[in-house]
Amino acid sequence: MNKLSGLQPQEVWRQFEAICQVPRPSKKEEKIIEFLLKFAEANNLEAKKDAIGNVLISKPATPGMENLKSVVLQSHIDMVCEKNSDKKHDFDNDPIIPVIDGEWVKADGTTLGADDGIGMAAQMALLIAEDIEHGPIECLFTVDEETGLTGAFELKEGFFNSPILLNLDSEDDGELFIGCAGGVDTLAKFPYQKEAAPEKGFAFKVSVSGLKGGHSGDDIHKGLGNANKILNRFLWETGRKYDTRLATFDGGNLRNAIAREAHAIAVVPSAYKEQVRVAFNMLFHDVQMELKATEPGLRMKLESIEMPKFVMDKASQANLLNALYACPHGVIEMSRDIEGLVETSTNLASVKMHDDHVLVTTSQRSSVESAKEDIANMVTAVFTLGAAEVIHSDGYPGWTPNTDSEILKVTKESYERLFGTEPVVRAIHAGLECGLFLEKYPGMDMISFGPTIKGAHSPDERINIETVQKFWLHLIDVLKNIPEA
Repeated sequence: MNKLSGLQPQEVWRQFEAICQVPRPSKKEEKIIEFLLKFAEANNLEAKKDAIGNVLISKPATPGMENLKSVVLQSHIDMVCEKNSDKKHDFDNDPIIPVIDGEWVKADGTTLGADDGIGMAAQMALLIAEDIEHGPIECLFTVDEETGLTGAFELKEGFFNSPILLNLDSEDDGELFIGCAGGVDTLAKFPYQKEAAPEKGFAFKVSVSGLKGGHSGDDIHKGLGNANKILNRFLWETGRKYDTRLATFDGGNLRNAIAREAHAIAVVPSAYKEQVRVAFNMLFHDVQMELKATEPGLRMKLESIEMPKFVMDKASQANLLNALYACPHGVIEMSRDIEGLVETSTNLASVKMHDDHVLVTTSQRSSVESAKEDIANMVTAVFTLGAAEVIHSDGYPGWTPNTDSEILKVTKESYERLFGTEPVVRAIHAGLECGLFLEKYPGMDMISFGPTIKGAHSPDERINIETVQKFWLHLIDVLKNIPEA
């Protein structure tokens, strides 16, 4: 009884279920691109693909609506690929298995891909609908939004022609988004030398798991735990007291996800075995108390293991652990202009150990360009003090709110008319592709909205069924009321 096509709106859910069958990790979108092009061909729709892989499918106006302004509806086709550590799943080849769970649809131990598969599904349902009135529409499907905004970066002027853009990549019913943060990634490479592990000692594996994780923009203000920070806190404290020698450190995965899990292998002199266990229990208790309101599922484990062959040299270990401890994580500044909006933040996303270096990935966001640069410089300074080599991504611009937007007026009035309540108009701390579209198409009138999605970028991702119906009704009503050209 988990067939999504039994839900309403039926065609949207049918398309979403079909999308779930097609693997679409970021930077590996070949299968979903082919899927979209075949969909267009099967339905006699005009379609084209650009050099980077963005797909545009066009549909003419329904009879009598030809005089409306043309609209481009936009979603991204890639998805964040996260799974629970005990879940076997090959995101390159295996389908996502959606499951109906009461009022929600979720996946079985993996991310669902409703971000932004539900936007894609709505576009596809609209493209084949024969009973919905609309003016000329273009449906833009962009690649690699999650790991680099590559599709938006590489989009060429003139690929689409509409003056109005509806971004279908928001995750809160009843909220209309008219601005977003810009962002940049800061990566630090810590070189180290391998040394033979002590012949005698207590070797152990320490792990942090059970955290909620989530989106490093949308969820950064919720006081969630960061597995990298928690794990490093233990290693730093025991390193100072008990001469802990680090063999491995692996935490977090994606630049735009708050680290949910992390683990390390380390060695201490045998004489400190019990002190380390006591220190672990005390820290676990402390962190549980600190995060009891936001992370009730926190788990920490310390277990004895065989002695590793190598450990990091002491100087490099000190540089790494000091830098990770000092590196800021979380909200840096709240907006003074928009109540409740995070203005600036940073995410200590992942720590990955390689043969001769440790790579630390962080991401900074801000709706103020100078503040984005400032927090990136702060993180750079911390890593530089730790003797790391630091590089930055190209970054992406924010989207400055326009409260006089014509499409905002249409979308707001539509929501009020349909549902009898006034939507919240706000900016979002997450990055959307809209800022990049605005660079290519100055004067573009844009808005972003969507159904309610919780736990995006984590295996807890779920989408609220009722709000998908509202999202669909809202979308088709907005298209019916687009201003004349």
